[in-house]
Order: sequence, then C-alpha cells, then structure tokens
Amino acid sequence: MTDNRNRRRPINRPVFHHTTFATLKLDEMVEFYEAVAGLEPVYHGENGAWLTNDDANHRIALLALPDLEAPVNKGHTAGLHHTAFEYADFHLWLDNYERLAARGIRPFLNLDHGMTMSMYYQDPEGNGVEIQFDTFGDWKKSKEWMWASQEFSENPIGEYFDPEKLVEARNAGLDWEEIHQRTRAGEYVPAVLPEVHLPELW
Repeated sequence: MTDNRNRRRPINRPVFHHTTFATLKLDEMVEFYEAVAGLEPVYHGENGAWLTNDDANHRIALLALPDLEAPVNKGHTAGLHHTAFEYADFHLWLDNYERLAARGIRPFLNLDHGMTMSMYYQDPEGNGVEIQFDTFGDWKKSKEWMWASQEFSENPIGEYFDPEKLVEARNAGLDWEEIHQRTRAGEYVPAVLPEVHLPELW
C-alpha cells in the first residue's frame, strides 16, 4: 500500500464556498450583510438565513440555534477574526465606503496592506468584515508580491489610513495609484491609531 502520510494537500483542491455563523441577532445580521456586501437572502426563515451576492446558492449562512449564549470577551479571544469581500477597483471600493458612511456604518479599522487596501467593519454579532480591493488588479501578481516582497515580510499589517482623507484626496483630483502610494508613505494616518483587535461588543 502507498504511504500517503506526506501528501500535505489534495491534488484536486476544493474551492472556498461559504462561512456559517451562529447568531442571536438573525434579522440584524441579514440586514447588515445586505447593506455592507450586497448579500441577499436566498432563504430567510425563523431559524436561519442563507445569503449570496453571486451565482452560488449561498456564501454566508446564519443559524439562529436554540440555547445560544453570548460570547465573552469576543474581540480578544482566539477564533475567526473576519471574512473578506473584494471590489474590482479603488473607485467602487471607496464609493461603497461613502454609501455606508452616509448610513452611519463606518469601519473600525483601515489598513493598506500593500497588495490590498482594506476597510474592516463589524457585524451585529461582533464579527469582522473586510471590504478590500487588490492594488495589483491581478491575484497572481499580488500573491507573488506577498511571497517575495521584503516590504510585506517586514510589515504584513501595513499602513493605517483615515478613509475620509482618501475621499478628500480623490475629490481633489488625485488618481488612485497616487493615493495608494501616499497611503503607503503614511500621509493619511488617522489622528488616533485603532487596535487591530476586534472591538468588544458584548
């Protein structure tokens, strides 16, 4: 018999399909994910909802399970930090920020990681939600940069930024590449640097 103990990964790999959350706030969660990432319910019942924003039957499942308990110190315990959604370009990404800000939905953390510019929101259960765009516009190139770049190796978290300063820069006529370069240079740092931890909501 062939020894396959050292076969660390499958030859034919599955693709990521969905994430499931147990929730005490089903309707609020449905409303949040529809607002932030355009996820619409394929089915929304009393005990759960299955949401998608593309051709998949669902990308996020929400289960209102019986006897759930509220988490303790959720923002500072091991576990899932965030899920992420990606826009195709800078302008769609920043337009989404402005749309959400007008509704009072604002990110708690904003980082230019080099290969992405990312805003982190928090859903009604305290889970992180990243809205990003790939600054290379090509996953092969951004993956190569992450793998080979000394810059990423030395600072994988990236540079903090204030999204309102990005809006001002765009309104002043700067193109997105210059805004990205200036963000990486630390020109749009917020007055107060936030924690990378998820804020504790419970």
